[in-house]
Amino acid sequence: MELDDLLGAEGPLRETIPGYRLRPQQRELAQAVAAAIAEGAALIAEAGTGTGKTLAYLLPALLSGGKVILSTGTKTLQDQLFERDIPSVKAAVARPVTVALLKGRANYVCPFHLKRHLADGRFARREDFAHLRAIEAYAARGGNGDRAGLAEVPEAAPAWALATSTRENCLGGDCPELRGCFLMEARRQALAADLVVVNHHLFFADLWLRDEGVAELLPNCNTVIFDEAHQLPATARLFFGETVSTGQLVELSRDVRIEAQAAADFRPLPLAAQALEAAARALRDGDREPRSAQRGVEFAARATALLATLQRELDALEGLLKSQSERSDGLENCRARAQALAERLKRWRTTDEEGAARWVEFQAGGLSLHRTPLSVAELFRRQLGAGAKSWIFTSATLAVRGDFSHYQREMGLEEARTASWPSPFEYEKQALLYVPEQMPEPNTEGFGAAVVEAVMPVLTASQGRAFLLFTSLRAMRDAHERVGRELVARGLDFPLLFQEEAPRRELLIRFRALGNAVLVASQSFFEGVDVRGEALSLVVIDRLPFASPDDPVLAARLERHAEQGGKPFMDIQVPEAAILLKQGAGRLIRDERDRGVLMICDPRLVTRPYGRRIWQSLPPMRRTRSLEEVQAFFLALRAAPA
Repeated sequence: MELDDLLGAEGPLRETIPGYRLRPQQRELAQAVAAAIAEGAALIAEAGTGTGKTLAYLLPALLSGGKVILSTGTKTLQDQLFERDIPSVKAAVARPVTVALLKGRANYVCPFHLKRHLADGRFARREDFAHLRAIEAYAARGGNGDRAGLAEVPEAAPAWALATSTRENCLGGDCPELRGCFLMEARRQALAADLVVVNHHLFFADLWLRDEGVAELLPNCNTVIFDEAHQLPATARLFFGETVSTGQLVELSRDVRIEAQAAADFRPLPLAAQALEAAARALRDGDREPRSAQRGVEFAARATALLATLQRELDALEGLLKSQSERSDGLENCRARAQALAERLKRWRTTDEEGAARWVEFQAGGLSLHRTPLSVAELFRRQLGAGAKSWIFTSATLAVRGDFSHYQREMGLEEARTASWPSPFEYEKQALLYVPEQMPEPNTEGFGAAVVEAVMPVLTASQGRAFLLFTSLRAMRDAHERVGRELVARGLDFPLLFQEEAPRRELLIRFRALGNAVLVASQSFFEGVDVRGEALSLVVIDRLPFASPDDPVLAARLERHAEQGGKPFMDIQVPEAAILLKQGAGRLIRDERDRGVLMICDPRLVTRPYGRRIWQSLPPMRRTRSLEEVQAFFLALRAAPA
C-alpha cells in the first residue's frame, strides 16, 4: 500500500490508531520525509504541535525498505515509540519489519558486575544489598535486562551503579559472563533489525566513543531520523567533549583494589589506589564555595597543587598497573582506564584550545572537569558521510519566525532542505497570550514578588488548573512559598504541587487527577509534558528563558562569536531563547478541544525590539495586556457548553 493510501481517511490507520483523522499538514510532512529518504537528502522539518509528526516520519521509514535509526529526545519517548506508536503503524503498513530498542549500557543489568559486588559483600547501606538481590532475581527471570522493567528498585538507587557496567570497566569479549550479557543481546538484535530506536545521548556518545553499538549500525544504515531535534546541538556539545570526574577516579580506585586480589603479592598496587582516591576526594572537597559551574582557567589557578597531586597519583597508579596488567583481564582493563583518564586530565590541565571551553561542574557528590567544543558544526558535518544516505531532523521548535539559519549553523546543515508546517490548532480561538502591564524588569529585586502578585488574580479566574514555570530553581522555590501563602490568605482551595516533592511522572498523574491543581515547576517542564483537557488551562512563564551568563560554555561561545565579527546576543541568545520559549508555550494547547491562557510576565517581550522577534515565533494566539480580558476569557470558558 502506498503512502497516500495509508494516510487516507478510509485507510488502515483508522483501525490501528484510535481517533485517527487525516491532517493536510501531516500528509505534506510525510511526503517530504519520503522524498528525502528516496533522494538521500538531509531535511530539517518543523511541525507544530498537533501535526502528528510521529506518524508522518514512521510511515515513510517503514515503507522505505532500508535500515533506519530513529533517535528520540528521552528514554521515555523511546519506550513510547517502541511499545505503542511503532506497533500501531506497523500493523497498518502490514509489512514484515523488524524493530529493536537499544539503550545505553547503564540501562542493562551486567551479570558480571552484579555477581562481583554481591560476592564482595561490602555495602554502604543495608538497602543496597536488598536492591541488588532484587536485581539478581529480576535478571534470573530472563527478559531483556532493561532496568526500566524493575520498578521496585528506584531509578536513582545506588545499587544500579553496582549492577551495571560502564565503558571503562566493561571487559568486552573477555567477560566470563558474555553469553548472558543483556547489552550484547540488545546490540545483536539492533544489528539485525530494520528499524532501531535509540536516544540522542546514546547516539552521540557512541559516535564519539565508538562504544555503545550505534557506530556499528551507521555504515549499513539508509536513514537516520531525529525526533525532538532541537535538543541536538546541546547534546552533541556534551558528547563531543571530554570529561574527567572525581567519581570516575574513585570508581577506578575501588575496582583496582578489588582486582588487586589477582596480584596479592604486589602490595604497592592497593596502596596506590588508596592514594588516588585520597587525591580525588581532596580535589572534590578543596573548593567549598557554593556554585554549579566555573571556568576552567579560574579553577586551575586556584587548585594548581591539588590538580598536580591528582595527576601524580594517577600516573603512578597507571605505571604500577602496567607492570601487573598481564596477570588478569580485570587489571588490564583498569590499566587502560587509568591511561585514558591520565591523558584526559593532562590535556585539561595543559591545553587552552581555541574552539573549546575548559570548565568545572560542581555536583553534590563530586566535581567534573570538562573540555567542550564551542561548535559541533564541523564535527557533525563529518557524520553526514558516515554511511546513512538520508538524515531527517524534526521538532515543533527549530526555527525563529520561519528562519532555520541558527539551527543550520549550529549543526553544520547549511545545505539541508528546510520546511515548516503550522499546527492545525486554531490558536486565535483557543488561546490568549497575556503580558501583564506595569511589571518591573526581571533583574530588579521585586520581580519575584511582582510575578506572584500578577498571577494570583489570573489563578482565581482560571480556578487553578495551572503550570507556573520558572527559569531558575531559586525563583521557583521563592514562588512556591509565596503562592502557598497567597492561596491561604485568599481562601483559594487549589491543591499546590511542587516539582521538588515527587518525580515528574507522579506529579503529572496527581495533577491530571486533581483537576484544579497548581503546579510550581522549573524550566525542565518546558518540554516532554503532555496534559490535555481542562486540568491545564493556564501556563505562566516568569521571564524570557535566556541562558545564564554564568554558563561557562555559553560565555565562551559568545566571546568567540564576537571575535569572529558576529552579534552574540542577536545571533545566539535571542534565537535560543525563542526556541526554548516555544517549547514552554507548547505545554498549553495539546488538543483541538483545549482552551487556555499563556501568561508571560517579562515586559521585555513587548518593550524591547528583540521581544517582537521572540513573540512572533510563538503560536499565533490573540494577544492582550488586559487582566479584564483574561478574566472574561475564563468566564466564557466556564459558560460554554461541555
